[in-house]
Amino acid sequence: MSDICLAGGRVIDPARGLDLQADVLLQDGRVARVEAGLAASVSPRTRVIDVKDLWVVPGFIDLHTHLREPGHEYKEDIATGTAAAAAGGFTAICAMPNTNPPNDNRAVTDLIVRRAREVGSVRVYPIGAITLGLAGQTLSEMGELKDAGCVAFTDDGHPVMNAEVMRRALEYARGFGMPVIQHCEDLSLSCGGSMHEGLVSTRTGIRAQPAVAESSMVARDLDLCALTGARYHVAHISAAESVRLVRDAKRRGLPVTCEVTPHHFSLTDAACADYDTSAKCNPPLRADSDVQALLEALADGTIDAIATDHAPHSPVEKAVEFEQAAFGIIGLETALALSLELVRSGLLTPTTLVTRLTSGPAAVLGLPGGTLAPGGVADVAVVDPDFAWRCDGPQLLSRSKNSPFLGRSLRGRPVLTLVGGKIVFAEEKFLV
Repeated sequence: MSDICLAGGRVIDPARGLDLQADVLLQDGRVARVEAGLAASVSPRTRVIDVKDLWVVPGFIDLHTHLREPGHEYKEDIATGTAAAAAGGFTAICAMPNTNPPNDNRAVTDLIVRRAREVGSVRVYPIGAITLGLAGQTLSEMGELKDAGCVAFTDDGHPVMNAEVMRRALEYARGFGMPVIQHCEDLSLSCGGSMHEGLVSTRTGIRAQPAVAESSMVARDLDLCALTGARYHVAHISAAESVRLVRDAKRRGLPVTCEVTPHHFSLTDAACADYDTSAKCNPPLRADSDVQALLEALADGTIDAIATDHAPHSPVEKAVEFEQAAFGIIGLETALALSLELVRSGLLTPTTLVTRLTSGPAAVLGLPGGTLAPGGVADVAVVDPDFAWRCDGPQLLSRSKNSPFLGRSLRGRPVLTLVGGKIVFAEEKFLV
């Protein structure tokens, strides 16, 4: 592994309060120094890469990725999913447990860890199931999953409906020092709805679910969080009332965090008006008032992280009637460009955006990375915020192409991604 000096870029490292033009020296897989003028004095064996006019930031961390391996490799696998992550500037991703079989035991966790080591482009942190079979009834062996490498617990894609089971999960997780992540959906209220309940669903006749299906579950779980003192994280928050509840809980000092996806703050339920199944996701795209609440929460810190909920599906699951189609949108390769739109509109500063993609998610799960501090892992993304590109299926590295942003002109993308000082993605001009 050769040493690398990233020269002349705009270094943005919110964890250290840095936003300055400087060089970043990477040695032996670690960040060695961040200073102006380093490139002039590095050793001959150090590769100097000119990154003038580009952002140099900590590698992004995604709290919510579906890699589909084991069991659904025709949609995505660890090799293709991590390649897509690297292309999106992500150097670490958290793998959801709704595989086949589910990641509810050490054997599956061991497989994911081994496969990530063998074929992965980026770091993969498995998240274990809360309950056996994601069935919401019997708790998994949480201690075993933690020992195998899991960093949190969730039944994502399935809510834990039974309050007693959720209480016990929080209590056990607290004992292991681990957070619980909830897919907040009261199934007795969502009733299998395929989109948000509102004017668009009324016009289209699509069976819908109200926003209260999410917020009522958030309210219940926050009461359990207060009872148990366990760390609780709301996955893919989407409703204004959910945001209000989390904001209030944080003010009360509860150990609660939450994430939002780029598709939930970039689109509304209007994207479903033409029965476009690529816009079908769960929680569903909401009303404009919900989107505005999400944007405010991103800016004020109520929302801790931007997470992709990268959910690949093949045409077999998506090229069908809307109500029969699978829920899910891919997001690893479009997350940055969609998020940069908030910077250009003035809703977020560059520092706030980078925080939500790096140190914010790192803090939620206590993961390494999220900073360019000397001595830390050399996980770095070099970003061209003005890079103009078109989101076309063939150029996406994800095996699946289920995105409502296909055909859209976007601005901003990573041009270089390094994990442990090794280049795992690069635009052509950086290839040697």
